[in-house]
Amino acid sequence: MSPIPHGLYYSFSYLPSIIHRIESLLLARSLKRLHMDHCAQSVSIHTTKILEAITTKKCQENFHMESLETLGDSFLKYAASRHLFTTYQNDHEGLLSLKKEKMVSNDALCKLACDRKIPGFIRTEPFDPKTWAIPGDTSLDKSLDVEVISPKRKVYNMGSRKIKSKRVADIAEALIGAYVSTSGELAALSFMVWLGLDMYYAKTPIERHFPINAEKFVNVRYIESLIKYKFRDPSLLVEAFTHGSFMQSEIPRCYQRLEFIGDAIIDYIITVHLYNKYPGLTPGLLTDMRSCSVNNDCYALCAVKFGLQKQILYFSTDLQKHITNTVESVEKLCISTTFGWSSDISFPKVLGDIIESLAGAILIDSCFNEDKVCESILPLLEPIVTPETVTLHPVRELHEFCRGRGYIMRKPSVTPKDGVSFITMEVDVNGTIYSDICSAPNKDAAKKLACKNLLNKLKIECASIELNVELNE
Repeated sequence: MSPIPHGLYYSFSYLPSIIHRIESLLLARSLKRLHMDHCAQSVSIHTTKILEAITTKKCQENFHMESLETLGDSFLKYAASRHLFTTYQNDHEGLLSLKKEKMVSNDALCKLACDRKIPGFIRTEPFDPKTWAIPGDTSLDKSLDVEVISPKRKVYNMGSRKIKSKRVADIAEALIGAYVSTSGELAALSFMVWLGLDMYYAKTPIERHFPINAEKFVNVRYIESLIKYKFRDPSLLVEAFTHGSFMQSEIPRCYQRLEFIGDAIIDYIITVHLYNKYPGLTPGLLTDMRSCSVNNDCYALCAVKFGLQKQILYFSTDLQKHITNTVESVEKLCISTTFGWSSDISFPKVLGDIIESLAGAILIDSCFNEDKVCESILPLLEPIVTPETVTLHPVRELHEFCRGRGYIMRKPSVTPKDGVSFITMEVDVNGTIYSDICSAPNKDAAKKLACKNLLNKLKIECASIELNVELNE
């Protein structure tokens, strides 16, 4: 008989996993302290949230960083947009977008994260009891590296390793998301400043010199009653609905700057809404729901639903024709929801843009009161997507459909002609080529339609094959 009771021996078998978890928490705590040592303000964040942010899917835990990455990505882009909008008040949308891309690109984030030694904290391997080493045992070369921060402070990490730059950038975004979700925006900004993203975030009014009778150009009363918000500066509404083709001396600029900041704030408030309303969502589902809700098709449907296309100021016969045809198509379809990808309509970009610029106008007029934007814009987008109603984008759905069956998707062929993009999508199904050609004013819309049609063809073909197999059996 063994001198050690069976139950006690069985309990000891859990020790490696327990110590592994303690070790991973200490790793997260070290990263947390690394930031706190340089933080001027008091920031409270639980170590387990940091652990979630540095844990990749490869670790095979029941948690990982993807949901926080989605939240952090959204806040980062909003914070960058807000910083650029207020700092460069004379720059047009194109310049702002270029500066934003340079600021928040994966390469930029990766470099900043590497400068702060964040790759040394990223968890990329699952726990394996067979290869587990006792902490402190250097014989298997699995001990943690020591980083000397000051004569009185050391932190431990996993040292230098080969990790893809995108993964490092994703972890940086996940850490931002961790701070947003637990401690709020100011805490997240504090972390971003420590990371090297110094962004101006004061809630100060933007000076505008735009003397104009807004009612002369847009129906201010209707719009305000629709969004349940009273503008202190109605000229923002005129700017929000002015297309680039509308040239009048009374209106010095079009909606593009407001669209720039509006795009970011809508993305952020919807992401926060979904993250908070469905806390148990899988990371992949949160990403799908965000994609399903935050896109030009949704916004365009929303604009038509409330007749906001009537408020757009433009001088373009082609645009007028496109808007008219779109409105007629929407009315025929009687679409009840604004989210998703069910519509085959190719929407003019301006219809989606005005929802974003309207959100931007509210944000600026309210001195960056995000709650006001949320209260005004979210009701327009209702019903908001739910886990039960979410749908995949046709391009992604086709990719997953083919990957799951071993089909080969060929590179799409794009042919521009007379301002229209013609796109050909092909799939090789065991030597048989299935294809579809669609056209639209832009290649993304054409690709969406072609993928949707091709997906339907393949589903019918697969159903036919499965039926024949059943009959033969």
